[in-house]
This record gives sequence, structure tokens and C-alpha cells, in this order.
Amino acid sequence: MGSDTTVEQPKPWAGLAIFLVMQAVLGCWWAAFYPGLFSRDSVLYLSHTVVGPWVSDHSVIYDALLWLSFRTTGDLGAVTFAQTTAMAGALTFLAQSLKELGAPRRFTTAVAMLMPLAPPVGAFAVTLWKDVPFTICAVAIAGMCARFAARRTVTWPGLAGLGALMLALGLFRANGFLVVGVAVVVLVLIVRTMRVRLLLAGTVAAALPIVLTNLVLPHVGIAAPAKTYVYHTAFGDIAVAYRDRPELFSEQDKTLMASVAPLDRWWWGGTCHTINPLIWRGDFSWQQADAHTTELLGLWKRLLVSEPRLIVDARLCRGAIAWKPVQDPLSTGGATYRFSRRPTADTYVGPNKVPDFPGREVYTLRPLSSELNQVADQWLTASLAPGYDWMLWRGASWAYLSYLAVALGAVVLRNRYVVGVAAVVAGQQLAVLANISAQDFRYMASPIFIGVLLVPLLFRSAGLLAARLVRRARPAPEPAAEPAKGEHL
Repeated sequence: MGSDTTVEQPKPWAGLAIFLVMQAVLGCWWAAFYPGLFSRDSVLYLSHTVVGPWVSDHSVIYDALLWLSFRTTGDLGAVTFAQTTAMAGALTFLAQSLKELGAPRRFTTAVAMLMPLAPPVGAFAVTLWKDVPFTICAVAIAGMCARFAARRTVTWPGLAGLGALMLALGLFRANGFLVVGVAVVVLVLIVRTMRVRLLLAGTVAAALPIVLTNLVLPHVGIAAPAKTYVYHTAFGDIAVAYRDRPELFSEQDKTLMASVAPLDRWWWGGTCHTINPLIWRGDFSWQQADAHTTELLGLWKRLLVSEPRLIVDARLCRGAIAWKPVQDPLSTGGATYRFSRRPTADTYVGPNKVPDFPGREVYTLRPLSSELNQVADQWLTASLAPGYDWMLWRGASWAYLSYLAVALGAVVLRNRYVVGVAAVVAGQQLAVLANISAQDFRYMASPIFIGVLLVPLLFRSAGLLAARLVRRARPAPEPAAEPAKGEHL
């Protein structure tokens, strides 16, 4: 490797300093929004575990963490504080791994220490969403891949750690297996050692959560996800097709749809950016949708075969959060959703909208410091201005920047393993593009975090590449003329 790519090893104390600064800042967010920000999903995570029956619509492991915190402490602050610590650890690990790979030390340290001040990191880390630990795992996976790239090999301990992180990814989100699948394919294509073992570890990590959800957990009293929860995006595709091309539907099709919801609901729910106006309205019957899932899926498959462009366009529209850098606020559901910021469960979901349980008031904002709450709330509110949306809240731009950073890094460092740092970003982007329900920032949070930490490596790689090109373009100096015979030197 040339001298212009010499890598100075990161100092161990620097990692500890980064972690402590991050933890301190995230701790302030935790105190400001104690016990944490939440949404309707957050309430559902706990309500079914307390009231019963347990279901695996969301993440059983995250539901269990909330239940354990509620039962042992009477509150949920332990979960959000653990999230701040894990987030600080994952971001520190990625930063240190990138420095070992060749990212500039001071620049990377500065970026890492500043990240928790940004609401997409700070406020997100203290939100009661399964997407938070999912994102933490994705960031740690990028850090593990950066460690592989720095050492240009896959080690047994590293493979074990990568497999565990990929397994956790699938346990925290149902579409985790898609992310893992794409990431593993990318890694297998670029690594030179342990390819079969890497493929095997990824396959197990992707398959095990599916097996647990459908075959193991029902035997211990945890029901499999509702069919409507699993196939709701297909139902959304039907609604979009019905609104745009009603002539494609026979009277028998309309009768089937009307058994689930009034045809007006299918029409109003046919906005391509989100399925929320369809399935989260009182006149849409989840029970009837579950009962008629086979027929509805048959209708969806028929539309897919006869009008594939219609279905693909609906998926591209709904997956815009994954590929489109800017929001579409003029369309229903086209604006980026960031946070639910109502102070209590009832003000968000309304009374009697989810199963009630003693202690539900735990979903109430109770800041530990009114001063911190005032500052944090104003800072968060300012960041929600539409002008900042593309930069702070949408992961598409950061995904593209990540690809550019690893591509330049691979060229400059002459190290194909660098591409693997963005493998999980590609997995996240493609999984969301293929199957997602709405324009939620949280679905693309990890590409934002990884992309930000790749900026120093991008700048260094671009600078080194430019310097190389300048040296090559500079004409070679003319050789000195030999003195004439008999001429004194």
C-alpha cells in the first residue's frame, strides 16, 4: 500500500471518550423525555403482554423487554436508558472500526461526538420502538464489516459476532430476514475467505426468527402474527389498483372486498404512499380480512400477473422513503413521519382504542428535568421544519452517500472488503423498498447513522484519489542534458 494510505491505529482511550460523551448527551435526551417518546405501536407492545393473549405481530423480544421493565420497575425508563447505552456503544464501535480502516481519526471522532446532539439520533434513541434496537444492530453490523475490511479477513470471532447481530436484527423486526439476506449476498461476493461459513451463518440468522415465530412460539402460548398484519401491504396494493383502475375488478371481487370494508374505504385507502387510511380505520374489519386472506391474496396475485406495472408502481410509491431523497407533502401520506409527540397514551390512541390495563399511565411523558425538556423539545421542533427533512429524516440520500464512500474507499485503499461496510445499508434500502407500509423515518434510520459516520472516510478517499490523479497528470520532468565532451561540470 502506498504511503498516502498509511493508516494510524486508533487509540483505545479515544473509543472510551467517544462512548462517554455520547452516553452523556443521550442521557440528557433520556431525562428530557422520560420515560421515552412513544406511538400507538408502543402502547400495543405492552398492552397485549399484560392483558393477553401474547402475539408476535411486532417483536416478541422487544415486547418482553417492556414487560420485564414494567413488571420489575413499574416503569419503562429502564428500556430507553438501555437503548441510549447500546446506541452509544454501537456508534462508537463503528467509528473506531472506520478509523482502523483508514478514516481520519480527529474528523471521525468529532462527527461521532456530535451525532447524539442531532434529534434523529438523540430523540430516536429514547423512543419506545422496536426499530431502535433494530437500528443499533444494523450500525454494529456495519462496524463489524469495517473491522473485517481493516484486517482484510473474516475471523471466527468476527463471524460469530456478525451472526449474532444478524440474528438479533431478525428478532427485532419481521423484515430483518430480508436485510440479512441482501447483506450476506453482498458480503459473500466480496470476501475471499470463509464464504461458505458466512453464507451458512447468514442463512441461519435469517431463518431462525421465522421458524421461532411460526413454529416454536405458538407452542408456548405466543400466537403467530395476524394474517392481515403479515399481508397488509398486499391489501394496500389492491386498494391502489381499485382506486386507479376500478374496471379491473369484477362484481365478485367487489363483493369480497365489501365483506372486509366498504368499497368507499378501499377507494379512500388507495393512496399509494401509505396503507394507514385503509387498515387503521374503524370500518375495516381485521377479523374479516383474516378470514378472507386466501381470497384477497388470490385477487392480488391476479393483479400482479395481469397488471404488474400497477403493483410495482404502488410498491415504488410506498417505498419512496427508501429511494427518494425528498418527501411529497402534497400527497396523502407522502410526508415523512418522524415522531408521535402527544403526552399520554389516551391522547394518541384515544380511550378504549387498545386493550386497557392497570398502569397504562406509564405511557405519559414525565421529564426528569423541565429545563432539559424545554431545550430538547424546542430543538426537536426546530429540526422538524420541512427544509431539513431531506437531510435529517430521510435515509435515501445517506444510503447513496454510503455507496459512494465505500466505493471510493475500496479504490483508494485497494481493498474490496470496504464495500461490505455498506452491505447492511443495501439490505435495509432494498427491504424497505420491497415491502413497507408508510413513509416513516425510523424504517431508514440506520442508513442515516452509517452514512454520517462514513463522511470522514469519503472526504479522505476523495482527497487521496484527487492527489493521485494530479500526480499522474503532471508531466514528468525533462532529464538533464549531458554536458558536452570536454566541458567542465
